[in-house]
Amino acid sequence: MEPDERAVVGATVVGTPPPLRAPEPDPTVRLGPPMPTDRARGWIVAVALTLLGGVLRFAGLGYPTDGGTPVFDEKHYVPQAWQMLRNGGVEDNPGYELVAHPPLGKQLIAIGEWVFGYDPVGWRAAAALCGTLMILMIVRVGRRLTRSTLLGGIAGVLLICDGVSHVQARVGMLDIFQAFFVLAAFCTLVRDRDDVRDRLGRLVDRVGDSPFGPHLGVRWWRIATGVLLGLACGVKWSGSYWIVFFGVLSVLWDVAARRAAGVPRPWAGTIRRDLVPALGALALLPVVTYLSCWWAWFGSETGIDRHVVGREVGTGGPWSFVPDALRSLWYYSGHVLAFHEGLDTPVGHPHPWESKPWTWPMGLRPMLYFFESDVPCTGDAAGTCTSAVMLVGTPALWWPAIPVLLWAIWRVITRLDWRFVAVLVGYGAGFLPWFVNIDRQMYFFYMTPVAPFLVLATMLAMGDVLGRARRAGPERRQTGLLVVGLWVGAVVANFAWLWPILVGLPITPAHWQAELWLPSWR
Repeated sequence: MEPDERAVVGATVVGTPPPLRAPEPDPTVRLGPPMPTDRARGWIVAVALTLLGGVLRFAGLGYPTDGGTPVFDEKHYVPQAWQMLRNGGVEDNPGYELVAHPPLGKQLIAIGEWVFGYDPVGWRAAAALCGTLMILMIVRVGRRLTRSTLLGGIAGVLLICDGVSHVQARVGMLDIFQAFFVLAAFCTLVRDRDDVRDRLGRLVDRVGDSPFGPHLGVRWWRIATGVLLGLACGVKWSGSYWIVFFGVLSVLWDVAARRAAGVPRPWAGTIRRDLVPALGALALLPVVTYLSCWWAWFGSETGIDRHVVGREVGTGGPWSFVPDALRSLWYYSGHVLAFHEGLDTPVGHPHPWESKPWTWPMGLRPMLYFFESDVPCTGDAAGTCTSAVMLVGTPALWWPAIPVLLWAIWRVITRLDWRFVAVLVGYGAGFLPWFVNIDRQMYFFYMTPVAPFLVLATMLAMGDVLGRARRAGPERRQTGLLVVGLWVGAVVANFAWLWPILVGLPITPAHWQAELWLPSWR
């Protein structure tokens, strides 16, 4: 048969080979790329940035004070922490049932006071240490998210230069401790995701043995996540938001991992193999861990409402099977909850530094923690100077937050990029629940645990600007490096400019006015 006489049947020419079909991707490829091989360099970068951040967090930690006493909300937690040292871990309660938060954060402050004494360094040391260790964690989790030591290092630089994280790491308040445990839980959750995919990759030959896929054994990283989330709740109850968000994310990751491994019924497999262990690790274990934070209260004979059963609470009823200690804690917690529910903004008399959640992503309404207008000037400046500490997000990092978050949402919609999903979940857990009750008093420092997720979202956006080293051409890569370099440089320079009002250095009144970029900062 001549070539021009070949018959055509459907779309296939008789006498010619059938069209080639794209080969099915190897399940081990679908399960995700390996970690980069520059392990030593990755740790060197992480440790070096942590040491640099530690120097900045601890430098001048004892200043400022209010005449030698705590500043701003330190006045609540610092004395309570000191009382814990004297009372076996339980704070005094002169307001009776008005201790506003669980004990763990104050116990951590107490450790610093035990080591260094009841002075500014003592009551801020634990916060500074946690703020420093967060730099190490964000470099490592940034590297794991992107498989890039460069981008992990960029995340570390951004967190070092974040004004919110810096100031909160230098005051004896609770939010930096919650941020520490939430970020640590995120790190272990991401590590669990990679561990699950590694296990499925090693069991890929057994995937077809059951329509539900293989058992994965004990998942220690997920157990660690549950413990850390329970500790976050032991600092502030708002840690429970991340329990819900991270729990849902973990289950969805399990489904995606089983699907990528070729499990015939990934949803049914996740429900059958993973759901009950997930509930144990990410629902039950956080509760047990949270209750363990009350160890001193449970062991106390004089703690507020510790022995309320038999007085304000009856011994009978449908809940009589619950141990008296837990019933007493439930009663006590109910009074604390009522206190928080009553923290509404007074009509016509709001707190001077109160703000609402829609101002938080860009940090439009910062908070003034300390201000003194008549301090001696240093150097060649004449007259008197101003000393101030303001909780303000570095504008070069916080002001692009809306475009960065929109880009993250776009990547989720168009590419279903799991990295952006993870970061948005972490961000949303600390941000969205505050819209439920707008009338409540709210403050910008509630964004402290959210700041690391803004850093990670910015890092991922910078990674997209850079492009992948293997795929982007030389010109594209060089342009990306220039843009990212300028962006990171702007954050560093902006942080350096804000440094005096982040640490309370004396500055002239004219310099103080120059630091206030927006009317809402005043």
